Amino acid sequence: MLRIIDARTGEPVDASTTRRGLTCVEAHAPAHEPTALRVLLVADVLVRALELGGTPVWGLLPGERGRAELRSAAAALGIRPFEDRHDAGAGPGERQVIHVVGEGGVSPDGVCVAVAPVSGGSGMPPGDDPAVLRLTLLLRRRGVPARVDDPALAEARGMLGRWRRAVADWARRPSRPVPDEVRGQLRAAWEDDLDVPAVLGVLHRVETDPGLPDGARFETYAYADRLLGLELTRDLGAPA
Repeated sequence: MLRIIDARTGEPVDASTTRRGLTCVEAHAPAHEPTALRVLLVADVLVRALELGGTPVWGLLPGERGRAELRSAAAALGIRPFEDRHDAGAGPGERQVIHVVGEGGVSPDGVCVAVAPVSGGSGMPPGDDPAVLRLTLLLRRRGVPARVDDPALAEARGMLGRWRRAVADWARRPSRPVPDEVRGQLRAAWEDDLDVPAVLGVLHRVETDPGLPDGARFETYAYADRLLGLELTRDLGAPA
C-alpha cells in the first residue's frame, strides 16, 4: 500500500482509504511557473501510483489564476488533465483528500504532500522533447530543490534517449514477464513515499543485469512507464 509523509505532521499515512474508497488528489498550483509545473507533476505521478494500486482516484485543480496557460504547459509534459472543481460531499463511500502543495505555499487542512521549488537557467530549449523536462523534474525526490539548467537537461536527455533506443531494441526479442522480484522492487520504491528516483534506480539495474532476458527488460520498462509517463516505448518499430 502506498504510504506518503504528511508534510504537516511528518508522519507516514496511507494514501488510499482503508475501505478502498475514493482518493481525491488536489494540486495547489494556480500560477504558471516551473515550481507549479513540478507540483502538478508530483500530483500526476501520485494519481498514477494510486491507480496502479487499484485505488479509485480523482485529480483536482482548485483556483483560477493562470489556469489556461498552466494546463497547456502541463499537457505538454504528459500530465493528464485535472478537473476544475468538485462537490466535496458528492458520491457514496469513504474518501480521502491529499493536497499537493509547493513548499511555503498554501497549507490546507488534511494530508499535505510538499514539493520543493524549481530554479535554473533559461529552461528547456525550444523544440526539445517535453519528456526531457519531465524526467529532469523526476530525477530528484520531490522534497529536494530541482534545477532546470543545461547540465540537468543534458543528463535527462541522454538517459531518455538511451532508454528509448534500448526499449525499441528489446521489443524485437521474445517477450518475457516482469520478474516478480523486479516488480516487487518497483512497487516498494513508489509505495515508499512516492520515491521516484528509487524507481529509476531499479530501471538502471534492470538495464545492466546480465541475467535478465531482453524481453523481460522490455516488459519491466513498459510497466514502470505507467508510473513515469516518459513514453519509453515511443520508438517501437523505428529502424534499428
